[in-house]
Amino acid sequence: MPRPIRIDFVSDISCPWCIIGLRGLEIALERLGDAVEADIHFQPFELNPAMAPEGENIVEHIGRKYGATPEQSAANRANIRERAASVGFTMAMTDTSRIYNSFDAHRLLHWAGIEGRQTALKHALFDSYFTHGEDISDHDVLIAAATRAGLDAEQARALLSSDLYAAEVREAERLWQGRGIQSVPAIVIDNRYLISGGQPPESFEQALRQIAAEPVQA
Repeated sequence: MPRPIRIDFVSDISCPWCIIGLRGLEIALERLGDAVEADIHFQPFELNPAMAPEGENIVEHIGRKYGATPEQSAANRANIRERAASVGFTMAMTDTSRIYNSFDAHRLLHWAGIEGRQTALKHALFDSYFTHGEDISDHDVLIAAATRAGLDAEQARALLSSDLYAAEVREAERLWQGRGIQSVPAIVIDNRYLISGGQPPESFEQALRQIAAEPVQA
């Protein structure tokens, strides 16, 4: 009988290591087969909550935030592209790519969770941003992603035109920060175990096998 596990995947759409970590987790779950039955919930985290509406060039942003030179930034992107490719994801960011605010994307993801389409939307948003270089703060981009994820376009448009789920997203952000999450991805399993960073599938598989071997908490 599969071991049921709850996975809270705390992440941001603008975080490249988050899609690398997600793909690593998904590959690990595929390898585990019937050993576990995973219930994944995507939780919001904003790396750049104060980002201006027009966004910021990635090289300028990384330089200002972390002190990285353009050469260091390029080398880091090359490493990220290689890691992403190893888990089957196309990362196409360049030195002209931009960082955008992701709050509305998180509101849309909250709704997608209610509709049972959260994982599909998460992947659609990562594809929009990292593979196609689209502005994930743009409502038309978000609606197109929602449609690809099997959600209703008009409902998505109405949501984005309102402040629906803004309070819920803010509350969830505060909750996870209050639990000590300061960087993403942070993968919390059964509210007990934390796996940090964009780990390879082997690391996730090993951790999940160990967890699955433990008795279920009452």
